[in-house]
Amino acid sequence: MIPTAKLFDQPDQQVVWDDLVSSMPGGHVLQCWAWGELKARFGWAVQRVAAGDACAQVLYRTVPGGLGTIAYIPKGPLVNYEDPESLRTLLAAIEPLARQRRAFCLKIEPDLEDDPALNERLLDLGFRPSPQPVQPRSTILVDLVPEPDQILAGMKQKTRYNVRLAARKEVTVRPGTEADLPTFYRLMESTAERDGFGIHTEAYYETAYRLFMPLGRACLLLAEYESELLAGLAAFALETAQGGTACYMYGASSEQHRNLMPTYLLQWEAMLWAREKGCRTYDLWGVPDREEEVLEAEFAQRSDGLWGVYRFKRGFGGRLVRTTGAWDLVYAPWRYRLYSAAVRLRSWGV
Repeated sequence: MIPTAKLFDQPDQQVVWDDLVSSMPGGHVLQCWAWGELKARFGWAVQRVAAGDACAQVLYRTVPGGLGTIAYIPKGPLVNYEDPESLRTLLAAIEPLARQRRAFCLKIEPDLEDDPALNERLLDLGFRPSPQPVQPRSTILVDLVPEPDQILAGMKQKTRYNVRLAARKEVTVRPGTEADLPTFYRLMESTAERDGFGIHTEAYYETAYRLFMPLGRACLLLAEYESELLAGLAAFALETAQGGTACYMYGASSEQHRNLMPTYLLQWEAMLWAREKGCRTYDLWGVPDREEEVLEAEFAQRSDGLWGVYRFKRGFGGRLVRTTGAWDLVYAPWRYRLYSAAVRLRSWGV
């Protein structure tokens, strides 16, 4: 028998849904209502489902070629993973809903550390490791529970020096307003061109600001020197029963006055913002997915991919964490195979 699914699909259910997400183990900002609304305005469909004592915000994206859709749960589902029956109940509730939208698979990316026992449970439920992750699998988490002086003391000496240098050289950090978004976006564009990464449209960042800022779940911080914008970042957070995690998601920096180390002071101010909100963890959001011994042995010589990012982020004294990664539950094997083949061809440049 298919379990009864409760759908949260009305705007007046936002507070109830977010309260539910906040109360769940591992509640994450990518499972909050505003994140689903953001994605819904830029090409995704969203469905919020609760069954038993578990819930998930499911995103759907149409795949070209008439293959249907992919169903995707970022940083979820939210469930007690040590209770396979609870997860099984939620998956059984999601499946008919996903099939109605012609989903050929359900992709999940739990916000949990890699664990052989968890992986075995997912295999038993029919999941397979996904060849196409969405979020970075490895990251660095900074503990915000200690006092600020202790957090600073836990950083690498050079990073701690750079944080203090920026402040001593009169770099200032202020909260950005909506009027600052065009300038921030231009800085994002130049940073993306310089460092070779992709960014969203200007409208995307404007929408994110308007959805999250009134809720107090995001900060836009700008670092300036003599009124000149040097760097900016956006971080997002969700208060949870466990204290919550703030995530550094978007950042940009100018080529000017790099010797003043504005990006270091920005990250420190973002950590202080997160700590004031009650967050216990600051997620620096993405480093190369390699063993720590390899990262430490090679970061000084490499700058490709996320290696330069690792060199910067490692200094903040956090803990390297590898999550369990992306997993696929296949509903339509033939369509899934065709899609996987297309993904491989793209990755090979064919």
